[in-house]
Amino acid sequence: MSNRLLLALLGATLMLGSCNRKLLSISSKAPKAAAPVPESVRATNVDFRFLAAKGKAQFDQQSGNINVRIRKDSVIWISASLIGVEGGRIYITRDSVQVLDKLHREYYAGDFAYLSQRLNVPVTFDMVQALLLGNYLAPVDAATQPSVTTEGPMQRVNYEQAGLLVQQLVNLERGRIQQLQVQAPANQNKLTVDYTDFRTLERNPTPFAHSSLVQIQQGTAPPATLTITYRSVDIDKERLQFPFSVPKGYARKK
Repeated sequence: MSNRLLLALLGATLMLGSCNRKLLSISSKAPKAAAPVPESVRATNVDFRFLAAKGKAQFDQQSGNINVRIRKDSVIWISASLIGVEGGRIYITRDSVQVLDKLHREYYAGDFAYLSQRLNVPVTFDMVQALLLGNYLAPVDAATQPSVTTEGPMQRVNYEQAGLLVQQLVNLERGRIQQLQVQAPANQNKLTVDYTDFRTLERNPTPFAHSSLVQIQQGTAPPATLTITYRSVDIDKERLQFPFSVPKGYARKK
């Protein structure tokens, strides 16, 4: 599995992995909650403490298995593998990004500036979490008021912030985000995510999208397409662990 597929899973939003099973400790401080959904927006977010999802991701002609674990508003952990062999792993907190590239024996440890630089648009923890869950993506600045309009069975929510134009389509029947679009007019970059195959989860009545189609447009180049399909999604079934460590001999990527 290549670096391109794992990068696509990230920001669109993934990456790479480790063989050592040392556990990273999670901060004892209460995680900062993502901004709530405003009353004018009729979207319902999936609520949970721990979420585990398994499935497949396909980018261009490459595909592989993915394993996603999330501690709400605190930790995102993603592992990607091909034919049972892990290719990489990523560990994200609200202020840090750690990536292991097992194929090239490299690792990165830093902040969200890394992802923002690779994707050419600002990236935050809440953006990554919302993208993976199909949740409403609220403005970073609470003072930013979205424009909300109703068009038949859909609600269109728009706002501008930090040089980005954000648009979300809410399916009013199920109360869930059906499409997320983030545009950077300055460089013509655009990220579009379409959510489908909504199913009710065992421990949560909120419909969850088991399939996501991610299109990444950079400038005038043809868009790259990433498909994520979950075969299982469990909420609060157990307290999850987030194993991550850097093996000896790995070079730090700058």
